[in-house]
Amino acid sequence: MAERIPRTPSFDLQGRRALVTGAGRGIGLAMAAALAQAGAEVTLVARSSDEITQAAESIRVAGGRAQAEVLDVTQGEAVHHFFAERPAFHVLVNNAGTNRPKPIGEVTEADYDAVLDLNLKSTVFVTQQAVGRMIEEGVEGSIIHMGSQMGHVGGPGRTLYCASKWALEGFNKALALDLAQYRIRSNTIAPTFIETPLTRPFFEDRAFLDHVLNKIKLGRVGQVEDLMGAVVFLASDASVLMTGSSLVIDGGWTAD
Repeated sequence: MAERIPRTPSFDLQGRRALVTGAGRGIGLAMAAALAQAGAEVTLVARSSDEITQAAESIRVAGGRAQAEVLDVTQGEAVHHFFAERPAFHVLVNNAGTNRPKPIGEVTEADYDAVLDLNLKSTVFVTQQAVGRMIEEGVEGSIIHMGSQMGHVGGPGRTLYCASKWALEGFNKALALDLAQYRIRSNTIAPTFIETPLTRPFFEDRAFLDHVLNKIKLGRVGQVEDLMGAVVFLASDASVLMTGSSLVIDGGWTAD
């Protein structure tokens, strides 16, 4: 008798509801598109409606299921009401984030509040509300945080950003331990520099671009498509035994 051949776990997200924060453009839009292409019903949220409304419409035109909802993830009361008014999600992608790169001597308290409140505080409390609903309804699922290679190494002029992303990695590991009993997983995606509308102007500085390309051993700046497979993997049954970990997609930056 022939030996039974194992079957690859499914990457199919049919029947699952996903939420992506900061989803109007760049990495967030790519995450939402990837999840929709894998079959999930995706809710895109951001502070302003124009971009996410257009993004959701584009996903629907391409054959996916998507809707847009305005939500400022830094506003705790609004976040609470958002999750209280709808069924639990199976997948949460904490993508909303910001950066204010500058030398430590120029960092202000306003800079600190802007970066840490969005990159860390909002992630903590959006996650709290999302997993609270999941636990109430007995929903197993996946929490995915958009980290950074800068949550694994340092970078000049990035004290606040690194602080937020290193803290996010610690939060992720502790969260994974808290949620394991509910079969809710928590992982991060930690990309290198990705070309988006936000980062594109930085690459016009030749010295900066040369520095980045010297550190990325594969020799090119990342594209949003480089992250799309990772989010589907982490959202799906293909990663069902993975929690408290980080998928570092950095072209070899942190290997050096």
